[in-house]
Amino acid sequence: MAISDSPNSSEPSSEPKDQVIPRLDLLTMVRLGLFQMGLGIMAVLTLGILNRVMISELGVPAIFAAGAIAMHQFVAPARVWFGQLSDAKPLFGKHRSGYVWLGAAGFTIAAFLAVQIMWQLGTVVRAAGGWTLNAQTLGWTALLALSFTIYGLALSASSTPFTALLVDVSEEDNRSQLIGTTWSMLMVGIVIGGITGGVLLKRLEEAGVVLGANVGSTLFADWQPIKTPIETLQPPINSLFVLVPLIVFGLALLSTVGIEKKYSHYAARSTFVDREDKITLGRAIKVLTASRQTGLFFTFLLVMTLSLFMQEAVLEPYGGEVFNMPIAETTKLNSFWGLGTLVGVSTTGFLVVPRLGQQKTTRLGCLLVAICFCLIILSGFTHEPNLLRVAMLLFGLAAGITTTGALSLMLDLTAAETAGTFIGAWGLSQAMARAIATVTGGAVLTIGKALFTTPLLAYSLVFGLQAVGMLVAIGLLKRVNVKEFRRNTKDAIAAVMEQDLD
Repeated sequence: MAISDSPNSSEPSSEPKDQVIPRLDLLTMVRLGLFQMGLGIMAVLTLGILNRVMISELGVPAIFAAGAIAMHQFVAPARVWFGQLSDAKPLFGKHRSGYVWLGAAGFTIAAFLAVQIMWQLGTVVRAAGGWTLNAQTLGWTALLALSFTIYGLALSASSTPFTALLVDVSEEDNRSQLIGTTWSMLMVGIVIGGITGGVLLKRLEEAGVVLGANVGSTLFADWQPIKTPIETLQPPINSLFVLVPLIVFGLALLSTVGIEKKYSHYAARSTFVDREDKITLGRAIKVLTASRQTGLFFTFLLVMTLSLFMQEAVLEPYGGEVFNMPIAETTKLNSFWGLGTLVGVSTTGFLVVPRLGQQKTTRLGCLLVAICFCLIILSGFTHEPNLLRVAMLLFGLAAGITTTGALSLMLDLTAAETAGTFIGAWGLSQAMARAIATVTGGAVLTIGKALFTTPLLAYSLVFGLQAVGMLVAIGLLKRVNVKEFRRNTKDAIAAVMEQDLD
């Protein structure tokens, strides 16, 4: 199969010509999405419930609780390495599946261990009558951060090869449908995780635990003694973090067992078949950086993702300060956003991308997102909460269109021999942007409040900057050329092979 036939092909391979690889059907796409659904469940439980319990019930200052959890994001550069490993070194006889299974086992175990370390930290804090900086609290906090570092590494080891597997098993004409299906399942997982967490928190409150009642007034001082016994908190949360990780690991197996063997085109597309040991990290990086298109698309993903998620840290305060909405109502704003995203992701891959193509779909999505930010600002001038809710629903829809188009294009911008390395690079760009987005959103809001006396103008500065960012992303996207990328990477792979012969 020649490169002109597929974005992930290079030269004819030694695979028998009469071997027909079946196409993915919708049921198989849904099956693959089970892995993404598991990731969504784990994300909500790990980052939502543990963060809330540590701050609200155990008296751990937010800066330390959030800092420890954030460690799983700071190891994002490992995605490139794990992607390259899955290209070069099969595990359990498979390029992708073995890493998915091993990584899934790792991050589910790490999540459980993090909970046990959390209890030890909480016990130390309570014994001291509140948060104090001493060797014990810092030691347990460091150990908690280490557990989330391991969680992040295992997550990278699993999710990057999984996304590379999506490249291997799909073709250009059904890739958008696969993206739409699997990322819809991710959103379903987030919803399931939210419901599961809500049920747990409700049961704790019914047992006499009022989460959030014990938060102190300053960062290090005035933390009130915690009255809810840890023994009351431990059983339900421990049970949740035993049962759910087991289910998630089971979903990872159910999602991928047998898929790579039956559907993967890796052997037909790669010129390094039976010579995977030649795909060293250095050579993979050479292929990765051979085209200026790599840098362009990396920058586009960074700007697009940053512009898409800056409002996460300021959306709920916006509803409270500008619209005078109660906490319960501001929390529901995320559900409107999530519902719109689910609809956008699930339909775009089947209805929009096949008609417009990946780049035009992504460009349309970015433009619609920019318009939605303007609508969010306009709703603030009207002080009409219902208009804000409609704006968030439309924003989610536009975000779903953007995400599906960008992800479909991302999977096209890979080379079969180093698909894992490319996916790792794209994943690194997105992880960096998500980490920067929250901090940037808060920083811009702080600057806005210093510049303006009206809260609406301060929040509008954040949303306006996001709209401008989306227009910048469109400008970058116009310079992305898939044909140039394929030509450059093909030449780079040929050069690597010539080095082998020399």
